Amino acid sequence: MQLYFYNEGFRNAIEQYTLTAEQLRFTGTPVDSIKLSNEDSDRDSILAIEGDDLVTFFVLHRNEGIKPYSNNHNAILLRAFSTDFRHQGKGFAHQALMLLPDFVREHYREINEIVLAVNLQNDAAQSLYQKCGYVDEGERRMGPKGELIIMSYYL
Repeated sequence: MQLYFYNEGFRNAIEQYTLTAEQLRFTGTPVDSIKLSNEDSDRDSILAIEGDDLVTFFVLHRNEGIKPYSNNHNAILLRAFSTDFRHQGKGFAHQALMLLPDFVREHYREINEIVLAVNLQNDAAQSLYQKCGYVDEGERRMGPKGELIIMSYYL
């Protein structure tokens, strides 16, 4: 698996990316996320590619994006994390999260923390993030889809 910054060469893969209604309870679509990334230079859409398949998608958001979740100016927000429904249960989300720290170290040298907000009701995601080294230090926020647990991975 490799992580890539989105570019128009990936458009077809993004248009084929499938999320269920259950997944959409907790995350946004890659199409919407890419539109926001195109309008905001602090957002980067990232694709996890396995073979020829786009299996996982997420956004890394700097500066203003992190402010609602952390006071650390050297943190980056992981948001809109999802795995294509057709590829769920194969370990790709875990693999992408394990590659992420080195990707961030390489492309965002000033960053020393990855922060994410996970819905309190999304037990599967909470478990995944914990297995990948993210720490819940008790911070909570209200989001548009319910209460959020703020988790951090320290680089």
